Amino acid sequence: MTDNQTGGLVRPDVDERGAETIARVCYGLEATAVELGSNQDRNFLLVEADGAKSVLRVDNPVFGDAAREGQHAAIDAYCAAGVAVAVVLPGIDGELTQRWNGLAVRRSEFAAGESIVDAGYLAPVVLEEFGELAAASVSALAGLAHAGLDRAHMWDMRVAHAETVKLAGSITDPGLHERVLASADAANAALAAVAGELPVQAIHGDLTDDNVMGARGDDSRLHPGTLLDLGDLSYGWRVAELAVTASSMLHHDADRPLRVLDTVAAFHRTAPLSRAEAEALWPLVVLRAALLVASGWRQLEIDGSNAYARERIAGEQSIFDAATRYPLREMTEQVLARLGLISGTPAPTGSGEGALRSVLPGLRGEVAILDPGIESDALDAGRWLDPEAENGLADAAFAAGAHAAVMPYGVYRLTRTRVDRSDAAETWPTRTEIRVAGGEALEVTAPASGRVAAVGATSVVIEVGSVAPAEPRVELRGENSAEHGADWHLVLTGVEPSVAPGAELRDGAGIGVLPASAAGEARELMVGLRRSDTGPESDGVEFVSPERVPAWARLTHDPAGLLGLPPLAQRDEAADERRRRERIFASAQERYYEQPMQIERGWRHHLIDTTGRSYVDVVNNVTGLGHGHPGVADAVNRQIRILNTNSRFLYRELAEYSERLLALLPEDSALDTVLLVNSGSEAVDLALRLAQAATGRKTVVALREAYHGWTMASDAVTTSAYDNPYALDNRPDWIHVADVPNRFRGTYRGEAGDAAIGAKYAADLGRDLDALAAAGRDVAGFICESVLGNAGGVLLPGGYLADAYSRVRAAGGLCIADEVQVGFGRMGSSFWGFEQSGVLPDIITIAKPMGNGFPIGGVITTKRIADALASQGQFFSSAGGNPLSCVVGLSVLDAMEEERLQENARVVGGRLAEGFRALAGKHDLIGPVHGEGLYLGVELVRDHATMEPATAEASAICERLKELGVIVLTTSERSNVLKVKPPLCLTAESADFVIARLDEVLSTGW
Repeated sequence: MTDNQTGGLVRPDVDERGAETIARVCYGLEATAVELGSNQDRNFLLVEADGAKSVLRVDNPVFGDAAREGQHAAIDAYCAAGVAVAVVLPGIDGELTQRWNGLAVRRSEFAAGESIVDAGYLAPVVLEEFGELAAASVSALAGLAHAGLDRAHMWDMRVAHAETVKLAGSITDPGLHERVLASADAANAALAAVAGELPVQAIHGDLTDDNVMGARGDDSRLHPGTLLDLGDLSYGWRVAELAVTASSMLHHDADRPLRVLDTVAAFHRTAPLSRAEAEALWPLVVLRAALLVASGWRQLEIDGSNAYARERIAGEQSIFDAATRYPLREMTEQVLARLGLISGTPAPTGSGEGALRSVLPGLRGEVAILDPGIESDALDAGRWLDPEAENGLADAAFAAGAHAAVMPYGVYRLTRTRVDRSDAAETWPTRTEIRVAGGEALEVTAPASGRVAAVGATSVVIEVGSVAPAEPRVELRGENSAEHGADWHLVLTGVEPSVAPGAELRDGAGIGVLPASAAGEARELMVGLRRSDTGPESDGVEFVSPERVPAWARLTHDPAGLLGLPPLAQRDEAADERRRRERIFASAQERYYEQPMQIERGWRHHLIDTTGRSYVDVVNNVTGLGHGHPGVADAVNRQIRILNTNSRFLYRELAEYSERLLALLPEDSALDTVLLVNSGSEAVDLALRLAQAATGRKTVVALREAYHGWTMASDAVTTSAYDNPYALDNRPDWIHVADVPNRFRGTYRGEAGDAAIGAKYAADLGRDLDALAAAGRDVAGFICESVLGNAGGVLLPGGYLADAYSRVRAAGGLCIADEVQVGFGRMGSSFWGFEQSGVLPDIITIAKPMGNGFPIGGVITTKRIADALASQGQFFSSAGGNPLSCVVGLSVLDAMEEERLQENARVVGGRLAEGFRALAGKHDLIGPVHGEGLYLGVELVRDHATMEPATAEASAICERLKELGVIVLTTSERSNVLKVKPPLCLTAESADFVIARLDEVLSTGW
């Protein structure tokens, strides 16, 4: 028999008590039954006394024995191919199918794991794994032939449109009813063009997040595991398997349906789609979504007590909304673009002669090509944030004598970038914008031959087709080279038309006028080329977000050639840049993120990639003032034009900057000498040399889990396994590694103000010093970050540093404070990190924020210690202390004072810390929140008692935060601390944005 379902099915009348009876009679089991959800069957979890579990399925009577036998054959095929699937278990009589009260019953293995359907956000790797599973399914079933698979049922995508139309009457919401039918009709029409080319084979038919048991990975994500429920197994289009799987991914991030292309691409890698299948995919996704909605309403209409079906309604609605969020043609182009399949028609372009004269022959003055792009020089110092920034660019061009100013097609506009947003702004223009200075009316002419397709109050649409090469001013060009069956429409907006629909035009024929305007009031003419198959949905699309560009770069074309302008359209080249680096970089060189974005602009605490996507920068402590600071830029520009030499010459900037640095020290400081170098690593290197020269000793004591630099000497005191897994195994013999006073993870643990904890660590250090002395290795110096930066901003235990310094000095050694990361106002309550502990070091190393990204480092010490260096030769640094670096340093200090950045670090840092601690009360994954000011660390732990580090989760959370517009990375020995050390100009608004996004990630998944 066949099981042609056309109106939804009422489930078999079997309750949990009946299921327990079936288990006993048919399988000899004494078990407790708990009902599981199903739309049309009855499913029960059976739990035996010893805890053994299995699943009982009572099939709807509409299904015949042949269908069940086909499913059993499919299970064998899956097992042979290595696809995890729940195997059917025989009954007492050895048969896989049992009978009870006229119903067919089967029992399957219990698949351990968790439901994925309600898992929230799914990471790219999980989306890819679902694509791989769908590919494995069609590959495993490709050779399967069975009479039971040749059956008609409502979920066969070949009849999805007809079934949707039949069931849609159950949708009582008029607006939704209309949307479902319209979307289904459009999808069916698109599908009809390729349906005859789609391969048919055995498919699972319902490979969704609801029918795959999730397995929790080391990253705490749910990954697809065991395949369940072969109730919809039949012959069908091969690509329908992928369409069903992809559609079920949509509701996990319904606002961003393009993420499901990760699933599509993963399927294609192992089970390549044909061009026809790729064209059919999104229409099938839409049809699946429409059918889900229609059948869900129908199921409630006939089986209103079905709680499972009622709960699924919202998810099915979300799938439909996501599937139809963007135009169908656009989504198909996205699929084709992602899979590297050519689409489109040859685009008409001009000869490149006579800038704009082909459309505005009356132009008399210069035509300026404006640059609103990401790297535009005219948009420095945050000018791009001005709502009138684009007008300002045009006004400047007119003031310089231009008659027209052009905003090019396809250039990602920095002027459209928006900050503190979790989604990317619409930055990519789909047409060319021409602004014409005020004046008399100008004739507008057709730049190509064609037929007037439509006329509006202020627009003309010309069907220019795939123009023949014989045309004197038109050639075929562009990446869209395969015939698609659509012509091109030239759309001119801003014109008062003088033509009627249907009129045939020759190149240069008049089509209307650009209206006159008063002096100083620019007029706009928009010129676009779009494929005719884009449909009316494209009419209002002037800008698209970066993720939509792959489709719109196919659906539209740069009209520059028709207008005699240079082609400037852009695409995201981050992948190309990544491959370029991989060819020439060493494997040891680090790179952030699995799929890195290409950053080419920064402003204050924001970074902007080449597509105009903005991110709140939470990690760049090097640029303490913020990115693109005008004061630093002006200082560099001014000084580089005057003088840049080395410090052995006499000039005022070196002494002036050194005096300014010394003036920042505590009043009781005896430190009076500054030595300038190029980096923090060099500063640490020099500090170690100074300690050894001044004491005449060699041994240096460093703390475990520390990072101090990458030069030979600074790496010697770098003991962090985060940076070097073999750090403790390959320290040179002049280094002694002491215990790190980490009060959260160290030998002794307690509160920040617990002086007893600090005393214990200091006592241990004292014993180390005694042992070194007894071994003839008297200490030369002790180096310590004033705050444990590499641990994530962990504050030292109360009294530790003062006690440690006292013991080191008593042993004849010098105390070195590494302030490279935690100094320069970052702590908020103090300018220097060591002030937190009420101590004064003998040597201070500084760098990172000194130059706001310009390479400056330094050592501050006493003249007595510094003069000891003479025993090793003269000190000199080619760039350290030169006029340019000193002027930059001075400009940084000026800006810090004028902009009150230390106070901002205190206030905004406190706001951040308070927000993180509030999240810790809401999300168990957050453990201690470390640090102070704008040097914070959010430690992620799996267990608060054992402090098991959530390392994989931390990495995954950083990836997810990047998607939402926050750049944050991990630190600590265990890579489980989110390091928060943004530019000191971070605003309260951006701090709140960071907190909100972390809350979102921890709430919805990573």
